[in-house]
Amino acid sequence: MPKKTKQKSKYTLSHFKRELPLHLMLLPGLAIILIFSYVPMAGLIIAFQDFIPSKGMFGDQEWVGLKNFEYVFHLPGFGQAMKNTVIIAFWKIILGLVVPVIFALLLNEVRFIKFKKTVQTIVYLPYFLSWVVLGGIFLDILSPSTGIINQIITALGGKEIFFLGDNEYFRETLIVTDVWKNFGYGAIVYLAAILGIDTDLYEAAKIDGANRWRQTWHVTLPGMRMIIVLMMVLSLGNVLNAGFDQVFNFYCIYLGILFSGV
Repeated sequence: MPKKTKQKSKYTLSHFKRELPLHLMLLPGLAIILIFSYVPMAGLIIAFQDFIPSKGMFGDQEWVGLKNFEYVFHLPGFGQAMKNTVIIAFWKIILGLVVPVIFALLLNEVRFIKFKKTVQTIVYLPYFLSWVVLGGIFLDILSPSTGIINQIITALGGKEIFFLGDNEYFRETLIVTDVWKNFGYGAIVYLAAILGIDTDLYEAAKIDGANRWRQTWHVTLPGMRMIIVLMMVLSLGNVLNAGFDQVFNFYCIYLGILFSGV
């Protein structure tokens, strides 16, 4: 029998010309990353200086080494702040992966197309809203006196809860509201991954006697694994980011509640 020869694919000039428009489409995104992510990293040098703004970025600044970091590490609230940041970021990452996957699996079981599209739109909408807008919404929902949730709690005989000011509930409030805002985006991504799974795999699973749960466990989830891993890797970039916009806006709401007595 004749031996099979391996053909090595060569990236020729014709390939490059054919794919040139695709490469050019990447340039705006690369430019944005370069300008807003890499160029500002040059400013990290001020962390090691006794920086005086009036002298400018490239002025005659005094080099202090790790003195600024030592100062921060010895602040009284540094330990608690770091602990809160890690806990909040950890649960945001975990729930930000688990909740969209479960929701996408449930939404995939819906057979009424119009209802399915309506639900997708509703859960996706908060992702486009800023925390400034959502802050006002959560003020109406979580206010200790006029909030909807506290009105329900008091109507059932419970005591009002200051969700945005009580240490016992504030971390959970940050986590739950962030997951509620962002899980719609992840659910759409995972739903697209589910729709890309070969239907022949489900047919083969049915022939083997697999029920709907086993089809989900052995076909759907393995078919989503690459997207799940990708989303997990992307979310790891926020491991020490508890969400400045969210915390800052909630803090402003907290001060507004205190001064207005709402």
